[in-house]
Amino acid sequence: MYVTRNSEPMIREVSKSFPCIVLYGPRQVGKSTTIDHIFGDAFRKVTLDDLEDRNLAIQNPKLFLETYGWPLIIDEIQKAPALLDEIKKVIDAQRLVWVKNNEERQLMYILTGSNRFELQQGISDSLAGRCGVIDMASFSQSETYGAEGKLFDPEISWLLKREKELTGKYRTRQQVFRDIFRGGMPDIVTGVSNREVYFKSYVSTYIEKDVRKLISAGSELQFRNFLSVIALRTAQELHYDTIANSIGIDVRTCKKWLSILETSGLIYLLQPYMANISNRIIKAPKLYFMDTGLCAWLCRWPDAAMLEQCAMSGYFFETFVVSELIKNFYVHNKDPKESLFYYRDIDQKEIDLIYVQQNGIYPIEIKTGSTPKKPTKNYSVLKKYKLEIRNGLVIDTCDKIRPVNEDAWYYPVCILGM
Repeated sequence: MYVTRNSEPMIREVSKSFPCIVLYGPRQVGKSTTIDHIFGDAFRKVTLDDLEDRNLAIQNPKLFLETYGWPLIIDEIQKAPALLDEIKKVIDAQRLVWVKNNEERQLMYILTGSNRFELQQGISDSLAGRCGVIDMASFSQSETYGAEGKLFDPEISWLLKREKELTGKYRTRQQVFRDIFRGGMPDIVTGVSNREVYFKSYVSTYIEKDVRKLISAGSELQFRNFLSVIALRTAQELHYDTIANSIGIDVRTCKKWLSILETSGLIYLLQPYMANISNRIIKAPKLYFMDTGLCAWLCRWPDAAMLEQCAMSGYFFETFVVSELIKNFYVHNKDPKESLFYYRDIDQKEIDLIYVQQNGIYPIEIKTGSTPKKPTKNYSVLKKYKLEIRNGLVIDTCDKIRPVNEDAWYYPVCILGM
């Protein structure tokens, strides 16, 4: 069963501006399926998982492109990086033809790859200015529940208007945690795969196909332990030395492995909001898993009920909220690093999220309870930035938008990103 992705209109729009587009994202989040759904009737497709095609692409990339022509979808492009230079030559030659004949530019190549760590440097070097880059993640809740997935705007007037347009979307705290436990991997959400079997295979495949060549020989067991340790630190500040010591690796290796996870799209590092204001602000990023189901599996939580009641429930809820916002940014081809931050200083004053827009700063707190105490108590620390502090939000498991006080509003997590 194909589930409509909210990114489809954006992918079509980006495809009009470049002769080539590349989709980045972790394994099994639906990159190839989505591209095939949108362009499959008009584009020929080849996957470099096929040994014969891969050998041809590596040994004779020019002949490979001549054999398949264009328009062409190439899956797992990172397995034949030499193709990128040849694609550049073909695009540049065709551009001259279009200019000479006064013809409109067309989409020639669609490239997908699950190992961004290997691929992005080649894309930057060979296809700069010729290629539109798109990030994909696992299903958001708006995709899971069939909502349009409009670009999230923290302005309360917009949120109240959007709430009126959404009906029947409320889910209880228990239902939300069932979603958190399940995660957003398409095969699990659609019921194609058993969750336990799927994630066990997923981690093994990820290590074998994406990681093994990037880590030193004999480090696979340590890397598996590293994944679990990282999962237990989701929604927490990143301290390399602590993580390295707990696994028995050096800090340099820890940073490299985290870079692999981040570039692969499995984790996201949320940066503190600095604005060159003070050395009293904590400078460490916060780490979030992009799929809460994978994170819960790595932490070995047996079911959603136990996850909801455990000491980490708040961290998982925060991870869910942050990942939903990031997915919403990706769907609209926006960079979350330009707008999403967190705040914490050495006096332990913290704001979970800061949403920065041109018209000001929107402070956001993330709370698992429906009536958290004093959720806006730290908003005043933002006054030093000399920017307008707009309405705050407290994202929790409430059933509707309602005021907290004159500074902030409660906002239901179940309609986030819809």
